[in-house]
Amino acid sequence: GGATVMYLALGDAVVGLLAVADPIRETTPDALAALRRNGLRIIMLTGDNPHTAQAVASALKLDDFYANLMPGDKADQVTAFQKMGCKVAMAGDGINDAPALARADVGLAIGQGTDIAIESADMVLLHNSVQSIGDAVDISRATLRNIKQNLFAAFMYNTLGIPVAAGVLFPFTGILLSPVVAGAAMALSSISVISNANRLRLYKPGN
Repeated sequence: GGATVMYLALGDAVVGLLAVADPIRETTPDALAALRRNGLRIIMLTGDNPHTAQAVASALKLDDFYANLMPGDKADQVTAFQKMGCKVAMAGDGINDAPALARADVGLAIGQGTDIAIESADMVLLHNSVQSIGDAVDISRATLRNIKQNLFAAFMYNTLGIPVAAGVLFPFTGILLSPVVAGAAMALSSISVISNANRLRLYKPGN
């Protein structure tokens, strides 16, 4: 099968590569470390020269980097990762990132990105910080867990309720499912699913 890791390709502005003088945010190393703990490989795609890219990649302990890339090159690199069987999340905020954002499995527009980057992305992050990427990953995984829990609950209610309603117990016990009980069970099923889904309102990334 394909690789089990997700590649997170970071665009220029995410790690302060728009100019050599741009500082790396103090929170960025810890945010990237959290992403790695979640099983993601972090790769930088940048139009900057290799020397600048190497310095930043080393400082942030990135898994890999690709420098001197044109916008189409970034999109092609995303495609190359996908052909390896990997799921790719591309984060960026500039015009040069737009083709790759559109090509990725999940495109993340960072903070106050350009209009074309926002239009090309699947998700727009409100904060101009790498931490917001980690928060998005955590919330997405929590949502998937919640969906699976709800599907399991609904499946169990129907697995138990439908046979009883069909009279499977009647030959042995004379028990039939009352319409009142059936209606109450369906209501309880809906309440359980809705209540579980509403727990996401209280979810805090990183928990």
